This record gives sequence, structure tokens and C-alpha cells, in this order.
Amino acid sequence: MKIKETATVFGQSELAPGIFSLLLDTKIVEQAIPGQFISIFSNDGSKLLPRPISICEINREYGILRVVYRVVGAGTEEFSKLKMGDKVEVMGPLGNGFPLEGERAIVVGGGIGVPPMLELAKQLNGSVTAVMGYRNDDLFLTEEFTDMAAELIIATDDGSVGTHGTVVDAMKENDLEADVIYACGPKPMLRAVAEYAAEHDIKCYVSMEERMACGVGACLGCVCQSTEKDDHSHVNNKRVCKDGPVFLSTEVVL
Repeated sequence: MKIKETATVFGQSELAPGIFSLLLDTKIVEQAIPGQFISIFSNDGSKLLPRPISICEINREYGILRVVYRVVGAGTEEFSKLKMGDKVEVMGPLGNGFPLEGERAIVVGGGIGVPPMLELAKQLNGSVTAVMGYRNDDLFLTEEFTDMAAELIIATDDGSVGTHGTVVDAMKENDLEADVIYACGPKPMLRAVAEYAAEHDIKCYVSMEERMACGVGACLGCVCQSTEKDDHSHVNNKRVCKDGPVFLSTEVVL
């Protein structure tokens, strides 16, 4: 069940230039699962639409939800000014989240697709290999992945750390095999990861990063093309916010 409430900011820090970690004291933490997201509302009344931000960590013991986001506009710029004790309207948990499967898993994150893979890595049973892609050496969450995963492999666009190239270049370089691959990041990355999974006969789940408006499936602003007709619109569409954001790689056109 979705919760809309006023959350209290428990803390905030900048992990890398323009990348912020926000801790929220919210009841949403009681229901959240890896791969879901929350909507955060601006305190500026002129900005009606909330900003969807994926869940990075779930700490039910202390009632704290962690989100990690990149500042990309006025809304996220406003969020980056929040400090401990401030209040902010939130709604969630939203979306379907990742299923927890397989004895050997690869979790793949690219850019701001890195954060949602952390809670997934924590909750997966069995061996987890994390493959994370960054623009350069402005890395974030690497210490956490080192603690949670059996192995952390890094790829950077400029070659300053790890493999010079994409996450799929790093997967090929390390000849990775697994029972299941989970991925979140830009669509070209998801397409390449899905192709790698198909070539190696590995089940693959992708988390889509389409732009969203309402976040609850009403406005159809975030539809993506599906391989089969859906029950809602009876066309080859999936609502990323409501039907996803997690899909089997074979369910959607990447």
C-alpha cells in the first residue's frame, strides 16, 4: 500500500560532485523492497510534480530510508539543500521491485543506476558480483558494494578506474557467468546487458529509467514498448512507474 506522508530528514551528504545521499525517517521503509522508488515533492508550490528517486538502502531497524540522487534540475537542486530535521513530502513505495532469485547473481549499475543495486546486493542470497559503471574517478558507493558483494568490478568511461569502457566491456573482460543478471541504468546500457545475458543464456531483469510524471500509472507519461500487449491499454505498452520499473529483459523493447 502506498504511503504519502511528511518525512523527516535524518541526514544528507554529497558523495561525489552533484551526487547526494539523503536519509529519510519515513514509514515507507516498513514496506519497501529493493528496486522500488519513492516520489519526493518540492516545497515550492509552483512545482506540482514530484521527482521519482530509487531506493538505495532500507534500514527497518532504525526506520530510515536512503536515496541517492544526481542534481539535474531545480527540484533536485532544492532537495540537495535539505538538512537534518527538515520536513519533506514523500510517497511510496512505488513500482514492483526486483525478485530475489539465483545462487549466482550479477548486479549491474550505470551512473545513477548504481544506487538501487546496493539494497538488492544486500538482500540477495548466494554469491553476488557487482559491476558498476561511472563517467570518471568520481566514484560513489564503492565501499558499500565492497562490503556487500563477493566481487566489485568497476568500469569508467575515461579509463581512470577499472576497465576503460562500459559495464559490458568489463563483463566480457572478466568472462562473467551467473544464474541471473539484474541491471539499472540508461537504455543503451540495458540493451547491451540484455544482449550479453541472451548470448550467455542468463536470465536478466532490467530496471527502466524513463521520465515519469504522476508515478502511479495514471498519466501514461512513462510508457515503454513491450513485446506483448498489456492488460491495461491492450497495446504493446508498459507503464514503467506502475508495471515496472523492473521487467524481464524479454518483456520490453530496449
